[in-house]
Amino acid sequence: MQRRSFLATAAAMCGIGGASVGDAQQATRIPFDNAWRAVNFPRLSPTRYGLGGGTLSIAGDASSSLIYRAVPDAAHGARTAQWDWSVTQTVPPTDLARKGGDDRNISVYFVFMPRQAASRLSPDTSPQRLLSNRSARTLIYVWGGDRREGAMIASPYLRGRGFTIALRPAGTGRGRAQVDLARDHAAAFGTEPEILVGLAVSADSDDTDSQLRASVSNLILG
Repeated sequence: MQRRSFLATAAAMCGIGGASVGDAQQATRIPFDNAWRAVNFPRLSPTRYGLGGGTLSIAGDASSSLIYRAVPDAAHGARTAQWDWSVTQTVPPTDLARKGGDDRNISVYFVFMPRQAASRLSPDTSPQRLLSNRSARTLIYVWGGDRREGAMIASPYLRGRGFTIALRPAGTGRGRAQVDLARDHAAAFGTEPEILVGLAVSADSDDTDSQLRASVSNLILG
């Protein structure tokens, strides 16, 4: 799967100013509405995403793409997240550390930046500039692959700036994910997170030429 442009697009949509983070972070529900935008990859059929307020439907047929949105101001200080997800048709188990062989049913991305770097972002920042930005750090929570629950894997695409956390192996079912973003950021990067600037969801089945059907709902940042 080609995720190389993710950091650029995730940051480009943010336009973060110098928002402050209070001591207590209020829960923020993130709807699946028209604030999400698609990112397609060259020469790959896009995964289809159905936006419908509370639920995101996902359909992949030997395809790969993602959708992303900016984090609302009220959630820039988020340190936890939770969501419901389900899979009714699954890709096969894959090696999540393998570049170009890491199909998965669902990935949920959380992109952080230091406050000073986030304050310099603007909507017209070029993708080339953002791709070279070494300040962004991404946590990617995955349903798919062949790793044990909780395994943390360096993303083969993000050159040390992103880590995959396996939550559920490839297979069907439904459940609720609850993640500690602050703890996982510290474990992955050795620092506490500062500003949560972007969110994304992806699903891909192009490497295994397979099909997937899934959904995500009730995404809440806290």
